[in-house]
Amino acid sequence: MRTSRIDDPDLPLADIMTHWPQTIAVFTKYRMLCVGCLVSPFHTLIDACAEYHLEEDAFMAELKVAIMPD
Repeated sequence: MRTSRIDDPDLPLADIMTHWPQTIAVFTKYRMLCVGCLVSPFHTLIDACAEYHLEEDAFMAELKVAIMPD
């Protein structure tokens, strides 16, 4: 079984939120409708950042902080 990496550019948003549910707070912080969206199994972080006009590296950095252990 392949281990998922949050920085995998092909990882669908649904997988990110399933594997790391603490990232949902970051999506909602930016009022992104990705949580529960029917397209999230097909969209990647690159797609979402383009759709919401967010800088990919900065958004990824926030996701990584969210999944860091306390």
